[in-house]
Amino acid sequence: MQRSHPLPKIWLMTDARFGDDQLRAIQQLPARSGVVFRHYELATQQRRALFAQVLRICRRRGHIVLLAGDARTALRWHADGFHQRSRGQPKLLHSAPVHNTREIADVKRCSPDLLFLSPLFATDSHPGARPLGPLMFQRLAKLAKPKRVIALGGMSRQSAVMLGPRTIHGWAAIDAFRKKTA
Repeated sequence: MQRSHPLPKIWLMTDARFGDDQLRAIQQLPARSGVVFRHYELATQQRRALFAQVLRICRRRGHIVLLAGDARTALRWHADGFHQRSRGQPKLLHSAPVHNTREIADVKRCSPDLLFLSPLFATDSHPGARPLGPLMFQRLAKLAKPKRVIALGGMSRQSAVMLGPRTIHGWAAIDAFRKKTA
């Protein structure tokens, strides 16, 4: 995929708790950030209407927006790309979620542009999920190379700085943007 500007280093992940606070967060992201739109729980019409609203904000701000799900739907809905572990449309930006060595090995065969590696730290969006912790995260990030890694799970601007650009391309969050601590 040809890009008119570099891949974002800051990403907001939408989730089922989405509301006006996440719409405001998207508007307040630094220009040319990224948004991964999920909302699997919504009926298709509701999901598409909410996606259209998010897409309008993203276009105004110069953000990249990825639709979680298949590449065909992302293309039809005019997303910049898709977020899924399987191979897809080469015209679109492709990111994939990974959590362990097996998933990294499997997904590298699909040649995604970005890997969202999680959860680094404990997170409110997935209570009870066991975090990787910094050492395991760094080990997995090395396995993911040469793919660009986005850190996810309890992330903030401060924790991204601690990891450094040699380990990650960028970071993603939900609550860091809702709480205005990014």
